[in-house]
Amino acid sequence: MKNLHKIPENKSYIKLHQSHGRGIFQREEFERIGSNVIIEEGVRVFHPEHIEIGDNVYIGHDTILKGYYKNKMTIGSHTWIGQRCFLHSAGGIHIGEAVGIGPGVCILTSVHTEELGKPILYNNLKLSEVILEDGCDIGINAIILPGITIGEGSIIGAGSIVTKDVKSYCIVAGNPAKLLRERNKFQHSSSGNNK
Repeated sequence: MKNLHKIPENKSYIKLHQSHGRGIFQREEFERIGSNVIIEEGVRVFHPEHIEIGDNVYIGHDTILKGYYKNKMTIGSHTWIGQRCFLHSAGGIHIGEAVGIGPGVCILTSVHTEELGKPILYNNLKLSEVILEDGCDIGINAIILPGITIGEGSIIGAGSIVTKDVKSYCIVAGNPAKLLRERNKFQHSSSGNNK
């Protein structure tokens, strides 16, 4: 196979790989952790000093909370995070209150730039915050890409790849995720009257 963009002989950009550690943590290491926070067995946490967790939060087995040496991950009260999720907060992650995040969800906040002449792996990172507003729900195995805002009360279908912002009270699904419909805000009136 012919190499169209051969890696140059001068590889001064190459850095030696280093371990990120084991992800073992103590609760007192978090920037803030509320009451009734359930962290199941196998959860790994990196840079807990840059992570804030509200009250009554569930974090499922084998999830990875990948804090970063800068920017912050905040998880709002009453949020539920399923098993085997991967949240990488290099660019920052803000999760509102009462958010549901299904098992296997990935939230990414960084992407490598595309400078030719060296492998993508060794290019700089572009960081972009992800925001999940209150009451939204992210389906199993969905992927949220850097810089995305998911609006309040929106639903992301299982297996979706979200490449654009989602307005409040919308349902999106697919790869890339597309609008299926808007939720009827008045469908479940608290008054109980349908007159």
